[in-house]
Amino acid sequence: MDVVPGERDHDVETDAERARLRRLIDRMSDSDLSRPMPAGWTVAGVLAHIGFWDARAIYWLDKWATGIPPSAYEPENTEAVNESAKPLCLALRPRDAAQLSLRLADEADGKVKALNDEMLAKIRATGAPPFNLSRAIHRKEHLDDIDRELRG
Repeated sequence: MDVVPGERDHDVETDAERARLRRLIDRMSDSDLSRPMPAGWTVAGVLAHIGFWDARAIYWLDKWATGIPPSAYEPENTEAVNESAKPLCLALRPRDAAQLSLRLADEADGKVKALNDEMLAKIRATGAPPFNLSRAIHRKEHLDDIDRELRG
């Protein structure tokens, strides 16, 4: 089961949003990172949230690498997970949260890029993998929110 050419387009989108994440973090002051966001979040908390979901992708990629099939994934209640993780995301020092989000983005993206065609096909065959192979989609949503907040 080979991957059709173009099925790794998610890597291009992901690279672009990871670069955007890096540029955003590099230009933000500690004050910017501490700015409030909707629903009780801060900019740094949202960055930690992005990192949390990248860490989750890393978890599943590592499981699959040990032979656990992608079909073993069980969906969770996303709202419950986000709200449960919020206090932890907000407890991090803002600059640490930003750096952590970038480190986890680098690691998650590297693991997705390293998927061989066979594993990529298995993940796609599950119909709904536990995360989007394009790490860009989730990041873009939140980076757009942060950009809007910083522009006022």
